[in-house]
Amino acid sequence: MSATRRDALGAIGTTLAALPLVGCGGGSTTPAPAPVSSPAPTPTGVPSPGLNALTARGGRKFGSAIASTPGNANAGSVQNPDYTAIIKGECGIVVPENEMKWQAVRPSPTVYSFDRMDEIVRWAQANALAVRGHTLLWHRPQWFPNWLNTYDFGATPVHEAERLVTEHIQTVTRRYKGVIKSYDVVNEAIDHDRNATIETSLSRAMGSPEAVLDLAFHTARAELPSEQLVYNDYMSWEPQHLKHCADVLRLLEGFKKRGTPVDALGIQSHIEMFAIDPATGVGPYAEREWRKFLDEVTGMGYRLLITEFDVKDKALPGNIAQRDEKVADFARRYFEVMLDYGQYLDDVLAWGMVDKFNWLQGFDPAKRADGLEVRGTLYDSTYRAKPMRTALANVLSAAG
Repeated sequence: MSATRRDALGAIGTTLAALPLVGCGGGSTTPAPAPVSSPAPTPTGVPSPGLNALTARGGRKFGSAIASTPGNANAGSVQNPDYTAIIKGECGIVVPENEMKWQAVRPSPTVYSFDRMDEIVRWAQANALAVRGHTLLWHRPQWFPNWLNTYDFGATPVHEAERLVTEHIQTVTRRYKGVIKSYDVVNEAIDHDRNATIETSLSRAMGSPEAVLDLAFHTARAELPSEQLVYNDYMSWEPQHLKHCADVLRLLEGFKKRGTPVDALGIQSHIEMFAIDPATGVGPYAEREWRKFLDEVTGMGYRLLITEFDVKDKALPGNIAQRDEKVADFARRYFEVMLDYGQYLDDVLAWGMVDKFNWLQGFDPAKRADGLEVRGTLYDSTYRAKPMRTALANVLSAAG
């Protein structure tokens, strides 16, 4: 998830019920969800076969972000039956949109709150859906809870920072052990102005950002010896992302040299059309350079995931039919390239399935000059499948 997303999230931790810490695994007054497995029926109104059924032919799952919004059924959440009908019909896996981030689960140094995350997990289990973990550490100050940005690390700052990070990761992973098999351990750790890793209160206490990132992965591996540990970042094939791709490569190379246990790169894939290429009629993209990037990542032994797919349609005309056609075409081109790397590609997740609940509606750089709604997901705001859904189904079918 990009660093500029959702300014409103800053106070998310304070809106959740605060629960007392009980040892390392404390947090909720209800027991942690346990693994279950049972067949889930396909709801009516969703095209069949669903996208997960098509994706499963390649040995992977298709999924989406989902939220928990108690008292608000008009959201992309487990409380919205129209939204969950789409999720159940299309998905084999879900990921919490915000409910596992530090702001949500750790409102203070000694308090954890798992109620909303637990609600997502229980709903997923009741519908035989797997769950991904997002995220154990979003290493950006603007996405730290306020208390962490101003924390007094005391006379031994290295040890205190290590304790905070280790305890947090242990608490979360132990709660969902056996349930969550793939985690975005670290999310977005690169400073674009410096083309280097981001400094935070934790990195200043520990001596370097790399020390924090490495500790996060080593702690996660100690708790999860066989689960998938992912570094997640926002990049895709647009020319303006190439510099960031180079920064990500350096980070991955550093992990490899230091023996940091990273299994895969999560490619957020918020693909964007902020301009139009006259040659193609869709957004400019650098396919050759993007393939080179993917070759280098997989050449280092990393797996790939698509973790947060959607489309920014800012440069397209307002006409819905024309816009949906171009969005579908751009998505098709992107997935054809990504599925060429099918031997390395694991699960594919959208960052929401219905336009009106998608984060792009509130993301200023993605807002359209004409004020129209961004049509960047697979379903429109009346819960109807769009041409992009058809295009993605066709690509998945062709990939086998």
